[in-house]
Amino acid sequence: MNALSAMRVSDPTDFGMVGLLVGGESAEREVSIDGGAAITRSFDRSGVWHEVFDGTEHLFEAIQSRRIDRVFNLMHGPGGEDGAIQGACQLMNIPLTGSDVLGSALSMDKVRTKWVLGHNGISTTPFVVTGPEQVGLEAVITRFKWPVFVKPAGLGSSIGISKVIDENALASAIELAGQYSPDVIVEPAVIGNEYFAGVIDRTVLPLIRIETPREFYDYEAKYHSDETRYYCPAGLDPDLEVFLQEESLKAFDAVHATGWGRVDFILDEDNTPWFLEINTVPGMTDHSLVPQAAEVIGVGFDELVWRILETSL
Repeated sequence: MNALSAMRVSDPTDFGMVGLLVGGESAEREVSIDGGAAITRSFDRSGVWHEVFDGTEHLFEAIQSRRIDRVFNLMHGPGGEDGAIQGACQLMNIPLTGSDVLGSALSMDKVRTKWVLGHNGISTTPFVVTGPEQVGLEAVITRFKWPVFVKPAGLGSSIGISKVIDENALASAIELAGQYSPDVIVEPAVIGNEYFAGVIDRTVLPLIRIETPREFYDYEAKYHSDETRYYCPAGLDPDLEVFLQEESLKAFDAVHATGWGRVDFILDEDNTPWFLEINTVPGMTDHSLVPQAAEVIGVGFDELVWRILETSL
């Protein structure tokens, strides 16, 4: 599943003027801007005409004045990854990289992602939702063994996530996650290794396994720590890796994700994958996983950016 199809475009002018959308106002703003800087340098090397927009206000003005022919979306989180910008571009008849409104909105909502995965027979951890007018702490305490993970239902980059080892820290963890999303997910921790499957135009890249000395793969481990270790190839039996790639693509398809993205899961001691989330606008910084996996099959950063841009065609 690692062979990418031939590139569809050979002349950068065929893309027209590209609006690179970064930043915004979500808690993932910094990551988006860092990735956008790397993509800007790639566009310069590849000869892609582009203009960078921090947030949507000036982007919409550029679209209305016909300065922009398509959008490369790298705005993470609410506004960029939840269907909002996808719907706006659809109404303005402007092509956009990545998933459409449905795929973006559904995958951004971890609760409904889990419902869809479970309905399609794809393993995902049991969970409860807490927050306004949802279940209380007793439902968590009586249902799950410790430790548990507490996370916002509508944000990425591990922002607002806590690993909770007993009930004394549960309320504060829910309060923290609630600062980023009205719905908060609580789910049991799965013992196993965490893996990531990048997807480019229906090709699943080699799996990446991570190891971190931190308590879990949190924001610091993802974007700043030099102690995080990435293994690609992941060291799996080849048949098992193919199976996990196929399951990852099933999860990607189940939430109607298209174009490109990343599927995250934990592989337990019985080699059962427990799917955590689907990211439709993954990171593109020097610590990011999709560029690392693409490199393993000979797809450098510039070609990867080009192929993501092709998903807008």
